[in-house]
Amino acid sequence: MKGVLATLLLSWLSLARAEPHFIDWEVGLGEQDGFSMVDYERLMDLRSLGTEFFRHFRNISEADSELLEGRLPSQQDLVCLADMAQLMQSLTTGRLWALNMIDSWGTIPAGYLKGNIIDMGNYDECTRVHKAVSEAHSIQGKYCLLELPIAKWLGFDMDFLKVTNMRTAVCFPSSCSAALMETFLGQLLQRLLGVSDAKEKFAIDEATCRTGETPSLDSLTIVTIVLLSVLASATIICTVYDYLLCGDKKTPPPRLVSTFYARVSSRSLFAIVDPKSSPNVIHCLNGIRCLSLIWVIFGHEYIYAVISPSINQSDLLRWVQQAFSSFIIYAQFSVDTFFFLSGLLVVVVSLRFLEKTKGRINVPLMYLHRYLRLTPMVAAVILVSMKLLPLLDDGPLSEEVNFADYSVCERTWFWTLLYVQNYATKEICIPHSWYLAVDMQLYLVAPFLLIALYRWGKKGAAGILLLMLLLSSCLFATILTNKYQVIFKKGDPTGEKQRKLYFPSHTHAAPWLIGFLFGYFVHLNRGRQFPLSRLVVWAGWLLCLATMFASIFAMYPYAKLLEPSPSVLTQAVFYTLTRMGWPLALCWVVFACMQGHGGLANSFLSSPLWQPLSRLSYSAYIWHVFIGEVSHRRIRTPLHFTNFDMMLSFWSTFGFTLLLSYAFYIMIEVPMAGFEAFILPPRKPTAKPVEAQAEPPVESPSETEPKQSA
Repeated sequence: MKGVLATLLLSWLSLARAEPHFIDWEVGLGEQDGFSMVDYERLMDLRSLGTEFFRHFRNISEADSELLEGRLPSQQDLVCLADMAQLMQSLTTGRLWALNMIDSWGTIPAGYLKGNIIDMGNYDECTRVHKAVSEAHSIQGKYCLLELPIAKWLGFDMDFLKVTNMRTAVCFPSSCSAALMETFLGQLLQRLLGVSDAKEKFAIDEATCRTGETPSLDSLTIVTIVLLSVLASATIICTVYDYLLCGDKKTPPPRLVSTFYARVSSRSLFAIVDPKSSPNVIHCLNGIRCLSLIWVIFGHEYIYAVISPSINQSDLLRWVQQAFSSFIIYAQFSVDTFFFLSGLLVVVVSLRFLEKTKGRINVPLMYLHRYLRLTPMVAAVILVSMKLLPLLDDGPLSEEVNFADYSVCERTWFWTLLYVQNYATKEICIPHSWYLAVDMQLYLVAPFLLIALYRWGKKGAAGILLLMLLLSSCLFATILTNKYQVIFKKGDPTGEKQRKLYFPSHTHAAPWLIGFLFGYFVHLNRGRQFPLSRLVVWAGWLLCLATMFASIFAMYPYAKLLEPSPSVLTQAVFYTLTRMGWPLALCWVVFACMQGHGGLANSFLSSPLWQPLSRLSYSAYIWHVFIGEVSHRRIRTPLHFTNFDMMLSFWSTFGFTLLLSYAFYIMIEVPMAGFEAFILPPRKPTAKPVEAQAEPPVESPSETEPKQSA
């Protein structure tokens, strides 16, 4: 039995918030005595906890103040006693509202040894109880979670073993505080567990309690609702006007009004451009961008599954040791893909413009354009996440199963709008907005690097290469000097290590600069065909795929949780080299597709079907976490964790993400682009740039493709 329990405790040393992490599996837990089958049977007697509670307190009355165990009763305690007496009397007479309260109680979860630690009962059945017992008073259901520290019962008194605590739902009148519930349940568990003092055997935290009361709307919430309603109404009214009055007339409508035409925006969004009709466009970038976006959302779906309760959570131990899990654990390479694309597109667009203007570039206008293009959508997601998410995420675990605490937005929202949140604060308002901050900061240095390339050519490129190597050396030194463990099973990647290795701009500069240099190579050789033999082409693809698979699976031999971990030096080499190896492999993919050596890969990546999703990618990236939050914060029952279930969950999240992204695309992104074109000075037309056709051809480096997100 001790061996089973030790295995159980190991199975609960799993993942927590924001990014997957594992406790150090090489810590010995030791052995404890004293747990027997008799104790297990006694624990199983708690399955009928709600019924036993009724039996124990069926004769309670308002005068039974001795049940408070010597504590001085407050007015609230007396109200609770009266409500409890009313509840028990109504249970005796079979009143439905009272039966609902007891029926909503959870039990000891079945399959605890497989990792099922929670029985959430019936949340809605409890919180929807609202019984008027007099003109001035009503009894409302109050849902709480009773926590049983099983590991502590067994003698394991380590803080990280709190994740093994068993929890079950209880339902009391809302007038009862968590402390008074503990008093009542202590008397019940004292009898059921056969102990003299049950107070150390369980706990109820007031923070886990919920009632059916709807929170009042503050002024900012009302402003958010009104603002979104105005935008939606403007879009609907203008679209109806377009259909009914304008039709296909050639007379153009007012410029600002037409930006709200959903029909016009939709035609532009879903337009399919034949790759053969635009030879100056790198069409394969659309497929690369979209696949990386899918990889990001798919990886985040697994994070939600890990922090959500499941009936077989111990199966995570086997999952992380499978080869497939490496695609999720190292999904961070999708981020490097986006940085590579961003650096590439900055150059191929901007150098054409610099040649046209003979080296003149309006840097402030570049910065203003990019800020205006990105910020409205970021501001919208801050408002919606901070003020509307609490109205949509009602559930028993809404404060636990989440990607982030959006209440910090009230203190740190301005850092996000300034795109410095990755350095300025530990409380990032929108967790995945760190990418936008890094991308913006790298964009700020882009004009200076572009001028260096334009004026000094290959010497400037050599300097950029040296800068990339120095920044990679800095990352390598940071890991070594701090002895950071970067593989998934060692330590917590959401704390200091996350802020030092994942959020800073210089740690992601290598893929961006490699894309930047490759864009310069593309610019120098535009229109040129490189004659390559079949042997060279095959060698290029084999080396490319070998680099990609090595990046993903290099740490797979260390995936066994109880096996020794690689040295810090090995991990530093892996973490640093893969930051360069992955984008270098992408260079070959893009080069081969451009030169006609892509074969099936080019046919797939350059398919016109990627074009609509590519245009929608920025909005989809911004909103996919919000959809995931709404979906998973509302869970009422534990999940079942398998790869197939994760795929089903991903497609539902992805589908609703596209719908919401489309709505905000036509309500905010397109109108703001039209407003920007209206207020900014006109720019001289230039030749069409060589870029991914994520939107109509841009006209200046200030319109470098902003739809790179990860």
